[in-house]
Amino acid sequence: MTPAPHDTSIPSLGACRYPSPLHRIGGVEAPYKTDDTDRILYHSHLLEDGRDCSVPSYEEAGPREMVYFDPARTTVGIVTCGGLCPGLNDIIRGLVNRLHLQYGVTRTYGFRYGYEGLVQRYGHTPLLLRPHSVEQAHHFGGTMLGSSRGMQDIGEMVDTLEEMSIDILFVIGGDGTLRGAAALVKEIEARGLKKAVVGIPKTIDNDIRYLDKSFGFETAFDAAVQAVKCAYVEATGAVNGVGLVKLMGRDSGFIACYAALAGSNVDFVLIPEVPFELEGEGGLLECLRHRLMKRGSAVIVVAEGAGQHLMAASDATDASGNQRYGDIGAFLKDRINGFFKARKNEVNIKYIDPSYIVRSVPANAQDNVYCSRLAQSAVHAAMAGKTGMLVGRWHGSFIHLPLELVIHGRRKVDPTQELWHSVLECTGQPVVMR
Repeated sequence: MTPAPHDTSIPSLGACRYPSPLHRIGGVEAPYKTDDTDRILYHSHLLEDGRDCSVPSYEEAGPREMVYFDPARTTVGIVTCGGLCPGLNDIIRGLVNRLHLQYGVTRTYGFRYGYEGLVQRYGHTPLLLRPHSVEQAHHFGGTMLGSSRGMQDIGEMVDTLEEMSIDILFVIGGDGTLRGAAALVKEIEARGLKKAVVGIPKTIDNDIRYLDKSFGFETAFDAAVQAVKCAYVEATGAVNGVGLVKLMGRDSGFIACYAALAGSNVDFVLIPEVPFELEGEGGLLECLRHRLMKRGSAVIVVAEGAGQHLMAASDATDASGNQRYGDIGAFLKDRINGFFKARKNEVNIKYIDPSYIVRSVPANAQDNVYCSRLAQSAVHAAMAGKTGMLVGRWHGSFIHLPLELVIHGRRKVDPTQELWHSVLECTGQPVVMR
């Protein structure tokens, strides 16, 4: 279980001096929040064993009555980093619209191709973003700004922010991107600058700590479900058919779990959090052989980070500094084929890897709404001078979360909790395959 956070205080650039332009929204008084009294508890239930029930809490997101930045003089930057994810364009659209239409901020720039866009020697000219330039963006997958992986020189990036007089930078990305945002905050503070950096967490894997979910996850596993259904059809249409689907999930198996539960025709789910072995009476291969003898077909869903201990370890890293994992999908396909061939048993494996399809589709309606509300929360926080933080949802409420809390670990599937137990009930697979 994710440990309770300790320091949940959010840094601020200083006292807010300007009245918010959001005095009335839709004819009613704006729902202003105060940092001291509007907070969301970390725990959703009271402790009943006599322990101290005082628990950590988060600042609640929402508009503040006074803002730090004068909207008429504020310049904003937006950058999207890392791999693609459903909802990126929705976030960009939401940020631009809220800044321009609600706060009256007219200078919003989109930095192109991730953190590269903040380094002038790459030559990526920033885009001036206005409501009319983003009005159709949410109908398309990917990001209209482009993206890239990997860190750039922090000093050069802050130089660009200074030269362009950027007051607020919205950083949209995953754990590596958010680590970069935290480094930007430190450099900005070291230079004595008053610039806000606000993160909007993006990860298909849904592995941001202390948050209910990340945007794009629902769309991603919805697309993954279609791949699982296709694998089932292919498997049942062949003698001893095996539908093998590799889904995204380097260190957390949430997509694999939810896709299996939604698809309902999966026999084995393999995730990074639950080790398994191939050989032996209790290993995956023997379990698969028994399943084929009983039902004539099987579907296996495997997260990309599962079973890495079975393959030769690599010291290579990707542009983001993450260890390059072996291809568990291709590995399993070869080992399953070899296992049945050695026993002179027929097997027909249908291997599907929908990774690029899953991450490139436009956001569905649910994620569209979620992205819009995340963007609103991010704009309110930034205009109030909040910095070194990200916005997210916890227990159904939108909150402010310090960057330092989330960049030192990932949220994972807990094998002792309800989600994994639901997967075991749905698939009927052994609790342990060793």
